[in-house]
Amino acid sequence: MSWDSLADDIRNCRACDVLAASRAHVVVGTKPAGGAAVMLVGEAPGATEDETGFPFVGKAGALLNELLLEVGMPRETVAVANVLKCRPPANRKPTRSEVANCRGWLTAQVAAVDPRIIVALGGTAVEWFFGNGSKISLLRGTFHDIAGRRVVATYHPSAAIRFGPKGMPRAALREDLAMVASASLEPV
Repeated sequence: MSWDSLADDIRNCRACDVLAASRAHVVVGTKPAGGAAVMLVGEAPGATEDETGFPFVGKAGALLNELLLEVGMPRETVAVANVLKCRPPANRKPTRSEVANCRGWLTAQVAAVDPRIIVALGGTAVEWFFGNGSKISLLRGTFHDIAGRRVVATYHPSAAIRFGPKGMPRAALREDLAMVASASLEPV
């Protein structure tokens, strides 16, 4: 299925009554027209994302954009999606049933993009790929094979903001993005 037809289907989703009732927009995600070697996957839209309909456009998105530029992988060259396509009320953590309801959408998006590398940003995305209870601190810094795809687990930009510019999550996130940028340029 093409990204555009998939996006239309996602926008019409009503699987989660609470999320469908409270959302302003379904945040499908973005994909460069020419495809992407790298796909970033976050948790769920926040308030700014719900308002605009685009992923990672708030404070966390600004930091992500900055770090992507620093490592030579501009935002417009990567695909971006979230585990959940709708904002949970008060930015709470997604429930397991909400994650299950959206699972097929992200699976289809990964297939539509067919990235060489996927970056799981934060605990919810990491658990989506690696299973419940997975720990970023134990998984980050290396590539893992998940269903035939290279997946990197790392911290969410919002964690980097919470711990400040000299905090470990920011340094680790930058290091992991640099590793992905370098690997994405390797010949296939």
